[in-house]
Amino acid sequence: MIKLKQAVVVEGRYDKNTLSQLIDAPIFETNGFGVMKNKALLDFLRSVAEKRGLIILTDSDGAGFVIRNYLKGALPKDKVLHAYIPDICGKERRKEHPGKEGKLGVEGMRPEVLLQALKNAGAEAEKTNVPGRPITKTDLFLAGLSGGKESAKKRKMLQTELHLPEHLGSNAFLDAVNLMMSREEFLEKYGVNND
Repeated sequence: MIKLKQAVVVEGRYDKNTLSQLIDAPIFETNGFGVMKNKALLDFLRSVAEKRGLIILTDSDGAGFVIRNYLKGALPKDKVLHAYIPDICGKERRKEHPGKEGKLGVEGMRPEVLLQALKNAGAEAEKTNVPGRPITKTDLFLAGLSGGKESAKKRKMLQTELHLPEHLGSNAFLDAVNLMMSREEFLEKYGVNND
């Protein structure tokens, strides 16, 4: 597994699942064309690009390029890299029929093809001796942001405070919080001793 400096944005959850088996980096979904109607998600991706850098990795079909071009116009150009997968005909295993254009998407690519696409885009490996531990799921639990009666309400308040999109999954939420603050800052502000 390769730890990347930049975050990555993909179209959907199957793309994210495939990529998360290869890289250690925050991976966010556009929810297909959903990003075009979700100002909070777009603002969040803009913030991620500014803080960490962002790699756009969409399918090579027409829909993928519509999403890519939308993001290209909406995100800071100097903070965004573009990873392209080749046109390979076929269908993903989970699908009964190939897509409209008959091409494999990100989820159907072989690992070496995806890693080469990221390398070609200029993805940077992160140094592994970076000080400090990340915020963990245990930290979220101890802060009352998961696993409790009021967890969803507290998490929603934090999402609003950090200007995060409303519909982030739990892993994406954790990645986003880690991008926004250090573990020390999180513990100081939301730790178990700060009720």
